[in-house]
Amino acid sequence: MKRHDGARCKMVVRVLVLAVGALCGFTMAASALAAEEKPAAALSVDVLSQYIFRGFALSEDSVVIQPAISVDYMGFEAELWGNVDTNRDSAAAGNHLNSWTETEATLAYSHAFGPVEVTGGFIYYAFDDPAIDDAEEFFAKLALPDLPLAPTLTAYREVAHKPSWYIALEVSQDFALAHGMSLELGARAAYLISNDRDEFPEIDDHGVIHGKFNDFDDGRVSAALSIPVTEYVTVRPEVFWSFPLSSDAESLIRDAGLSVTTDSASYVYGGIGAVMRF
Repeated sequence: MKRHDGARCKMVVRVLVLAVGALCGFTMAASALAAEEKPAAALSVDVLSQYIFRGFALSEDSVVIQPAISVDYMGFEAELWGNVDTNRDSAAAGNHLNSWTETEATLAYSHAFGPVEVTGGFIYYAFDDPAIDDAEEFFAKLALPDLPLAPTLTAYREVAHKPSWYIALEVSQDFALAHGMSLELGARAAYLISNDRDEFPEIDDHGVIHGKFNDFDDGRVSAALSIPVTEYVTVRPEVFWSFPLSSDAESLIRDAGLSVTTDSASYVYGGIGAVMRF
């Protein structure tokens, strides 16, 4: 598997970083002209016992730290997110790898059409591992935030090196508690359609590839307790359970070499997060 050209990757990430900065500057200038249109920004960090992405275990036996910054103005949003693995193991023997394993840059736009909120955007995934190609995804989301369980349907299309569709249905419900706290429950089910048998194969328990993956992939349930500390700062203890939704998904997650461990395809993990909004 060939790695993206390093200079190109750095250039793309820098452009997206500049886009976030430009949006920050634009929102501050625009807010002075339109008092009714307030830009919003957020700084957050999650400290978790494991990094699980769409069912795949991307860390093992180490704490991960995931900081993020986002700016939102008039429906436009720019976000930078990162992952730090405090005890990183490399799948490529002999390679020196940094603790900072991944950077994601997202640009999106949202607009409400009556009760339906529509979002479209682009995500660039930059990985600090010569064995992993960077990824580029377009996505479209339909949400009904005012309905019970606030259902959301999102379709992601990878267009760089792992051509595939990842379609996720999510529901969530918040329960108000005393002192401004809330219990936040969520669930997600996803379907994966691969266009490349080498990247996401249909694989059996013996590691034999039979074709391209096309099946239900992963499910996840979550619970978090949102605790307001100040007007701007919230702390969230959180726990997650990730599990395969089909036997093919179990084999893909456990046996295809896409997770850092083959011990299991189900994971319970958690930690604590904090967010500052202003």
